[in-house]
Amino acid sequence: MTGRGAAQAPHVPVLLDEVLTAMAIQPGETAVDGTFGAGGYTRALLRVGAGRVIAFDRDPDAIEAGRSLVPDTNLTLVEERFSQMDRVLGERGIGIVDAITLDIGVSSMQLESPERGFSFRSDGPLDMRMDPTSGETAADLLERLDEDDIANIIYRYGEERKSRRIAKLIVEKRDVGRPVQTTEELADLVERAVGRRGKEKIHPATRTFQAIRIAVNNELGIIEKFITDSVDLIRPNGVLCIITFHSLEDRIVKQTFQRLSGKCLCPPRIPRCVCGSVKKVEIVTRKPLTPTADEIIENPRSRSAKLRVCRKLDN
Repeated sequence: MTGRGAAQAPHVPVLLDEVLTAMAIQPGETAVDGTFGAGGYTRALLRVGAGRVIAFDRDPDAIEAGRSLVPDTNLTLVEERFSQMDRVLGERGIGIVDAITLDIGVSSMQLESPERGFSFRSDGPLDMRMDPTSGETAADLLERLDEDDIANIIYRYGEERKSRRIAKLIVEKRDVGRPVQTTEELADLVERAVGRRGKEKIHPATRTFQAIRIAVNNELGIIEKFITDSVDLIRPNGVLCIITFHSLEDRIVKQTFQRLSGKCLCPPRIPRCVCGSVKKVEIVTRKPLTPTADEIIENPRSRSAKLRVCRKLDN
């Protein structure tokens, strides 16, 4: 590994015990892992006796790496984004499942691959696509958008206060014929724009990389629809577990769970509900579950993780 980082720790599933407890999969039941990644949750579900696990991932590298798990197990790997779950399961004749889990984040395998361009800790092409075979790369995005659009993405998805300064430097570099093409170039540029913030532990480029990754993969746009669709796929009293790593993602999950639990989210002055609230689920986690101090020490990636769980009502 080159550039900024030392060797990465092996993949550790975030909040694994909490997810397994919430899913409560019994021998013979069917579970879905919506984001297979390095296979941590899937392996655990098979280990506790799931009768069948259907695991989705849009990343062909993740699917290929997981093929060694398929022989002699009840695992079905699907190379598709989780937003297509209802269609894929329907095509396979699977109407109802017992539980679904989703980890909305970048897998350790992706972070550890410099050629994927997700991490500023190793130099590589500025790609960031979950599916490296389609769509525009992060470099393409930064070369196409104007300065205001770049700043808005970094501010909205990364909550970075110096987004306009970062966007200005990106565009200035582009205007002299040297567009940002690598992770190291972008990280250096962001660090120059932001500087080191006192005792803050995270790298100054963290928020910007997160924001651009979200934009490249349209991650926020599909979460609410996925939750609504997936509740219809779960049997009564089955559960949906979603882990997020970003406040915007967590807010979408929280509000969608609330709407599906029957809570109206409309402004108080609106005379009738227009948000579409309907009582389909019970929220199990009134506050999100977060990693223990020991887990954060063992797996620093988990520090911003939040787990929310809902249970489908028997109605």
